Amino acid sequence: MADAKPAPKIWVQSNDSAIIELDRQVAERSVLIKNLIEDIGDEGITAQNPIPIPNVNEAVLRKVVEWCEHHRNDPPQTQDDDNDARKKTTEIEEWDQKFMQVDQEMLFEIILASNYLDIKPLLDVGCKTVANMIKGKSPEEIRKTFNITNDFTPEEEEQIRRENEWAEDR
Repeated sequence: MADAKPAPKIWVQSNDSAIIELDRQVAERSVLIKNLIEDIGDEGITAQNPIPIPNVNEAVLRKVVEWCEHHRNDPPQTQDDDNDARKKTTEIEEWDQKFMQVDQEMLFEIILASNYLDIKPLLDVGCKTVANMIKGKSPEEIRKTFNITNDFTPEEEEQIRRENEWAEDR
């Protein structure tokens, strides 16, 4: 396979002006970028004219690209995925678990970036990671985990408990 064509390249630019080169197949894990490529055409995207990603800084964009590289051969997401059984579980593949072992700020930035870039499987992994951080914890433990100040009065807390009794595990 010496005459195999090199994969077409795409360039993206983070909000802090870093330009990242990646294979088109990797870039197309993002529905937003895939649609932009279809609208602009390959020829319009160069290192001198990259796709701007205004909501994402270089460190986060590089993490997202790393995830997309690892998952480059996954089947493309479809509209039917919304009813998928995978949504009903908080299980995460081992590689993705290790990938999500970052500080909380980076974790939340990855979630925001995957939402903006429309990378649903990465958004799912990020949200499941947060769900697993919360699972089985008391409100006090959750506040401690996420450094949240409790600004409810005891009366307000009691009212919220009463209103949400139906959601309690019994």
